[in-house]
Amino acid sequence: MSKQPLIVVRPYTPTDMAILEQTYDVYRLWEATDKVSFLRKFGPGVRALATDGEHGADAATMDLLPDLELIASFGVGLDAIDLSHARRRNIRVTHTPDVLTEDVADMAFGLLLACARRIPQCDSYVRQGRWLEGGPGLTTRVWGKRLGILGLGRVGRAVATRAEAFKLEIAYHDRCRFDDVHYRYFDDVAALALEVDFLVICASADTDTRGLIGSHVLDALGHDGMLINVARGAIVDEPVLLRYLREHLIAGAALDVFHNEPNIAREFGELDNVILQPHQSSATKETRASMGALVRDNLSAYFAGRPLLTEFLGPVR
Repeated sequence: MSKQPLIVVRPYTPTDMAILEQTYDVYRLWEATDKVSFLRKFGPGVRALATDGEHGADAATMDLLPDLELIASFGVGLDAIDLSHARRRNIRVTHTPDVLTEDVADMAFGLLLACARRIPQCDSYVRQGRWLEGGPGLTTRVWGKRLGILGLGRVGRAVATRAEAFKLEIAYHDRCRFDDVHYRYFDDVAALALEVDFLVICASADTDTRGLIGSHVLDALGHDGMLINVARGAIVDEPVLLRYLREHLIAGAALDVFHNEPNIAREFGELDNVILQPHQSSATKETRASMGALVRDNLSAYFAGRPLLTEFLGPVR
């Protein structure tokens, strides 16, 4: 029996790719020098596209695949997929929620601690032999401080659980108030920023949140405030953030996500009050294996006519 064709937008792990190639007739889009010609040649008859949260699938890509019925994404964020167009085309979309929640929350809290206690900077201080000159100066306490969470979804709640162990006072902003938590709710993100020491971004990127963190929020966060982002770079107005870091209008930031990854703004690397990560929040061996398995399970379910495991059925913004 012939294998079902599958277009893969970018390479997954070697293990995941080996399993996919055993199961499907895989077409490697990332290897094509002319992607439009590639899709026109191999697209007809292809019913499924495997992608990830960074590369997604735009309307033009979908329209070059006339028989496309499923987009299976390796990642929880769907902002790189044109969901409105997928709905118009009746293309179903799956992603990989839940399996990466705890690792992303670990990274968020790790970045918070690193930013407040200046762990990378102090590491460099010792490596450079500067300890002989004296101590590097005082840092900021974490326990007992005030934490604001933008987006109290799966990751936001997991961050809050970790924060409780540090006796942090927790508050949040989301589209609505949740009755099942006791954390203080703010209906405006600037009002939240005004009342916290650390602001952690855990929200999804959509039309409501793109560019949401700008000067009005950073002004509210203030000179002693710190920003941590493990969600999407699009939520932050990066030129504004760079200016606030450069002019020390906020105390610092710790970022795992950026605009135009991996070609991030060069100025980030020139600043001492920002900690940078290459979008690593879910990058553990265990979680990436679970994400790959969930992509494969959704593909298997689709081709077997079974219910999809993690189909996105939420509102499209």
